Amino acid sequence: MRVLLTAWATAVASTALAVAGPLAANAAGQGLNTPVGGDQLTTEPTVVADGATPPAVQASAYVIADVDTGDVLAAKAPHAKLRPASTLKTLTALVLLPRLNKSDQVIGSDEDAGIIGSKVGVYPGLRYSVDLLFQGMFLASGNDAVHALVSHDEGGVPGTIQRMNKKAAEIGALDTHVTDPTGLDADGQYSSAYDLALFAQAGLARPDFAKYASTKYTTFPLAKKGGSYQVANQNKLLFNYDGALGVKTGYTTLARNTFVGAARRNGHTLVVTMMNAPHGITQDASNLLDWAFKSYSALSPVGTLVKPVAAAPPKTAEGPGPNTSKKASALPPRRTRATLVAAEIAQSIAYKVPVWAYAAPPILLLPLFLRRPKALRARAKAAAKARRH
Repeated sequence: MRVLLTAWATAVASTALAVAGPLAANAAGQGLNTPVGGDQLTTEPTVVADGATPPAVQASAYVIADVDTGDVLAAKAPHAKLRPASTLKTLTALVLLPRLNKSDQVIGSDEDAGIIGSKVGVYPGLRYSVDLLFQGMFLASGNDAVHALVSHDEGGVPGTIQRMNKKAAEIGALDTHVTDPTGLDADGQYSSAYDLALFAQAGLARPDFAKYASTKYTTFPLAKKGGSYQVANQNKLLFNYDGALGVKTGYTTLARNTFVGAARRNGHTLVVTMMNAPHGITQDASNLLDWAFKSYSALSPVGTLVKPVAAAPPKTAEGPGPNTSKKASALPPRRTRATLVAAEIAQSIAYKVPVWAYAAPPILLLPLFLRRPKALRARAKAAAKARRH
């Protein structure tokens, strides 16, 4: 009974933690009615800054934050839900990088080559390493490279979309909803300047993400001539801004220009994200970064980039992974079908025997114990008689 009660209490506690987890994640460590990251980080189209006045930019929304501390230094409509274009590939990378072996070889398909939007030049029948496809995804924003990577992963496009939405929730990016891992203008797909900053912060914490984001050039194989061609990073910040770390650009007709850029100077790593900008996005990003680096010591944070929710233990297709604790060896052995049948028969017989009968065997055996000395004496006489003869 104690074992059953203990197991029941454990199950109840686990259920309570599972229910409490999403609530904490949604709240991002704050009140449920508080904007994620702080009270000042609203969806209103107004510039929020404390301590100085940031330069004017043409983007409808932006965030500039310290990657290391998580401090948001200035923002404009940070939680406005807008189309992300290819900046969403930062989230795609966060999902795919831990899952794919970079030395794997992927054969280009007709579906890869036929995808719409920007391409790096994945050709049907040609082999590409996962590493090279990631380069094509970051530098050229190749939708064909993304499709090849996603198709190489378990679950394909639907599986990746599901994992991207889950990942966004885990890191507090609650303004994001994914329907296309390339970032194209799909129905129901949106993100925010705040969420893009979260993706950049999480990505730059990974050496592989940071390496791809800051790579200026790579080469891709030609389909028929046996040669190769050079691919340059579309993030111009890498080529003309001191300390630039790159990250990701984006553009579609509906999203217009979107941007995620980062730079490191004077011991500080800052990220700037912008959405729905008509043009001049690289210059606007440079102006915001210049202002933030120059005014850093005078700025008071207006919010924070929330910390990711602790990830749940990995699960297999059958449920949680195998129990490797020492307590597992102390569990009783698994009973076979024959053992169970025998137990059921014994139990059914036991239930049919009246309670008083359990005392009967000792009472019935009492005469045998009383007769035992007489029987022993008879055996002794017989043995003695046999020896005399």
